[in-house]
Amino acid sequence: MAAPTLKPMSAEEYLHTEELSSFKREYVNGFVYPLHGATRAEAGTSKTHMRIGLNFARAFDTAALQNGCRLHLADMKLRIEESNVFYYPDVMVVCGPDNGQEYYETAPCLLVEVLSKRTAAVDRHAKYHAYTALPSLQMYLIAAQDERRVYAYTREGTSWQLGEYAAQSVIPVPCLNLSLSLDDLYAGVSV
Repeated sequence: MAAPTLKPMSAEEYLHTEELSSFKREYVNGFVYPLHGATRAEAGTSKTHMRIGLNFARAFDTAALQNGCRLHLADMKLRIEESNVFYYPDVMVVCGPDNGQEYYETAPCLLVEVLSKRTAAVDRHAKYHAYTALPSLQMYLIAAQDERRVYAYTREGTSWQLGEYAAQSVIPVPCLNLSLSLDDLYAGVSV
């Protein structure tokens, strides 16, 4: 049996079909890719991945509300028009005016991805390049789930600086005026 032929679609077609899809899909340059596999057996994330994402969200929630920002977990799309992509970041914080779109955001100040074997290469390369091209983005955090380690890319003027946090570190998060301890981010996780 021959492999199916992939046919490109417009961003508008993707948005329409994504609402009807039984699984989440990301959109990259006209092509649609299942986020966690095309079948229910492949869908989902690990408990550790989910716990770390929830810990980030819990740490950001009050600060986001106090700063007039919107906090989103893994079910909100991020549209990056310049790169012609829609991604589902694990955690997204958006400060500033609402873009008027119900199903996606366009101007986050902070993005978080929790690494997994399936997504590590995309999180570290393709998403890094797409995310850091966003003028609104101030910080991109990549968290390991097999060890207590967070990579923090922070905008400094027109360049990006990488900080690596491990063990008992504390991560400054300028766009929310707070600091995160790795103890809080890895609470309930045995790494």
